Amino acid sequence: QDNGFEQFVINYCNEKLQQVFIQLTLKEEQEEYVREGIPWSPVEFFDNNIICDLIENGSRGILAMLDEECLRPGAVSATTLLGKLDQTCGGHGRYESRQTQSARRLHDASLAPHCFRLHHYAGKVTYDVSGFVEKNTDLLFRDLSQAMWAARQPLLRGLFPEGDPGKASLRLPPTAASQVKASVGALMRNLYSKNPNYIRCIKPNESKAPMVLAPELVLAQIRYLGLLENVRVRRAGYAFRQLYGPFLERYKMLCPRTWPHWAGDERAGVETLLSEVPLPAEELAFGHSKVFIRSPRTLFALERRRQERVAQLATLIQAAVRGWRCRTRFQRQRQSQILIAAWFRGHA
Repeated sequence: QDNGFEQFVINYCNEKLQQVFIQLTLKEEQEEYVREGIPWSPVEFFDNNIICDLIENGSRGILAMLDEECLRPGAVSATTLLGKLDQTCGGHGRYESRQTQSARRLHDASLAPHCFRLHHYAGKVTYDVSGFVEKNTDLLFRDLSQAMWAARQPLLRGLFPEGDPGKASLRLPPTAASQVKASVGALMRNLYSKNPNYIRCIKPNESKAPMVLAPELVLAQIRYLGLLENVRVRRAGYAFRQLYGPFLERYKMLCPRTWPHWAGDERAGVETLLSEVPLPAEELAFGHSKVFIRSPRTLFALERRRQERVAQLATLIQAAVRGWRCRTRFQRQRQSQILIAAWFRGHA
């Protein structure tokens, strides 16, 4: 019920992770269909970039305002911070406070005078600004870190590398908000450089009791995690896509015209291959550089046919090798018999 600076930081990180999820599973997938020339009706979804920008904008974001207020000379308090946020973010559609509500002629008794509210992707959250400034400026003083670095214990020296006089800096230590922003930025760069997979955990009930399912709670989580839009995109889209070259190399043994080698264009080879396989036309789509298969059932059928064909080819190879070995052995025995017979006649 009471959300402070820590919950604000946690929700900011959740918004950034949700942004990666939206970017990789909703936005990029639909863009790929358009890029590949596949007929596609766009599925509408909410892009939470507007919320992330409200929090982390370099000059007018909430984190920037918080750092600016902490570094400002003079008396600084939660009231002055809230006033600065109202002045800077008051016109944003995802931010509200008592002052912005009064300007819009609204009245909400649940919003206290010392709080502001953000419309997050997963719903509205009210934050109490009390303690924001103190927790953001909770710095480790330079003389304390130097004292720890001067200790004889190697563990302490390793825990406080900033206390090394040779690396001492006259710059102010970074605030908690700037450290969180830098850490989240490094996490996002790491995730965008990979091909992440997602496991969404759904809480079945609030009491953590076994074998109890609260449908309203589960539905709310599914809606707030963006899973409804994701399911709509997956159902309307294609479960499997692959470049023409690797696809043709893997399944070319299913068609006599593409086995063992196809000398023409890769897309033409894939179309020739799939024309020999009894698959429904609506299950396949041919893009500029990739082949798309709609349902996993179709892909499993292709894999099963490939396994059967590989077994047939292995049997054919084994039969050819056995025939060669038997033929070679027979020819050697025949030559030996002729030689023995010739020597025997000469001796007789």
